[in-house]
Amino acid sequence: MNTDYEALRHWIPETRRLTIGGRPVDPEGERWDVHNPATEEVIANVGGASPAQVDAAVAAAREAFPAWAALSGEERSRHLHRLADVLEAHGEQLLPSIVNEVGTPVSLAAYLQVKMAVQQHLRWAAEAAKVDRTEHLGPWDEPVPTMSDVVHEPVGVVAAITGYNYPLNLAIFKFGAALAAGCTVVLLSSPRTPLTTLFLGELLREAELPPGVMNVIIGQADVGVRLSSHPGVDRVSFTGSDAVGARIMEQAARNLAGVTLELGGKSPSIVLPGVDITKIAVEMHLRWSRNAGQGCAALARLLVHDSLYEEFLAASAEAFDQMVVGDPWDPATNIGPMIRPDHRERVRGFIDDSIAEGGRKLLEVTRPLPERGWFVNPVLLGGLPHDARAVQEEIFGPVAVVVPFKDTDEAIRLANDTAYGLAANVWCDDPVEARRVAERIRAGTVWINGGGSMRPDAPFGGYGRSGVGRELGEWGMREYLEVKHIQWRV
Repeated sequence: MNTDYEALRHWIPETRRLTIGGRPVDPEGERWDVHNPATEEVIANVGGASPAQVDAAVAAAREAFPAWAALSGEERSRHLHRLADVLEAHGEQLLPSIVNEVGTPVSLAAYLQVKMAVQQHLRWAAEAAKVDRTEHLGPWDEPVPTMSDVVHEPVGVVAAITGYNYPLNLAIFKFGAALAAGCTVVLLSSPRTPLTTLFLGELLREAELPPGVMNVIIGQADVGVRLSSHPGVDRVSFTGSDAVGARIMEQAARNLAGVTLELGGKSPSIVLPGVDITKIAVEMHLRWSRNAGQGCAALARLLVHDSLYEEFLAASAEAFDQMVVGDPWDPATNIGPMIRPDHRERVRGFIDDSIAEGGRKLLEVTRPLPERGWFVNPVLLGGLPHDARAVQEEIFGPVAVVVPFKDTDEAIRLANDTAYGLAANVWCDDPVEARRVAERIRAGTVWINGGGSMRPDAPFGGYGRSGVGRELGEWGMREYLEVKHIQWRV
């Protein structure tokens, strides 16, 4: 990867065309400006799909479905690996596209936004396409001797709707599994970050994916409604807020279409007695503040044992010294901007309301913010009851809250005292106790002592308002497969 970031600073994809039926198509719908959140500059003007173009994209996917589903797993795998080859070859364009429209610091984006998406997750999906999932149930003798197989077949046309914070990752999480399973796809990006998705459409054509197998459109909320309620769509996969997810579930229900919803979180990070807090405090804070806190699994609800509370605050100061807010093209920066000014004000509102309710800023970055760009300095809030808004609701910004607890049972109760259940982390120096606590937490992913990176072969999703179904791994594959029982007399 080229490290001459100055040469990439102003690069954005030139394509403004949709991809429908394997062809570039001029958009006919509403137009809007795309901003660089770090500079506030308008970096592009784009047009969304018209209602007729949404219909055309679904029709193209529907037409392409039988032939794509009929391919062998090996053939679909070759197509997906070819696409991964093309994406890797264009990594030096994907990186600045994401940095300039999302604001993720380049020091983080090269791996989190590009390499992980393509080299790990798309490659894994390509290999998963080869797997024969037929299950042989064996004999059954009532009332006559029979044998049975269970086979898995692609569900059909998938509407894949992504969030703004990880435009390439979230797209690959969805279409990688869907295409590997034999489905065809209509991909719709967040209107806040459409450029990388439009560029992806261009790269799909370069990879010579069969026409209609993958269609790329953009648009505002009306386009999303038309797509998620379209009678030609068999499954809707969405990443975003729980409020929007609930509406998408209603829209898909009109056609009894299935849904996979990866929604919000208010994920706890639990520090149990006996942990050497000086070894983990910095990592804890640099993790929840990653991507400026704009991550659904951000571990921003810090539950710390009473005996460690003061030591934790003292050790945490070093992390705030290491937080550099500013230009995402500066390799020293690790905290970028909020995506839009309205979101910045929403994040600031959580901070202001918490102070008004009697909470305190225990730690914060106090260096002046850049004059331009929608930045928020990271803050650690304390002194709030566990039912406070900032403790219970997803902030989606560089704001964490710390809550002390008296014993492990209380820690588990507090961890589960939320409408969400996406992720959690347990810090503990006793592996047996750590596992016991992890198994009592109601969350789709529980890390112990920081866990590791997001595995492509492990499920991701949550309990409660964190969503429906799972992405990634074999569990994510099965979201796009129908199950058929075939039984015959011996």
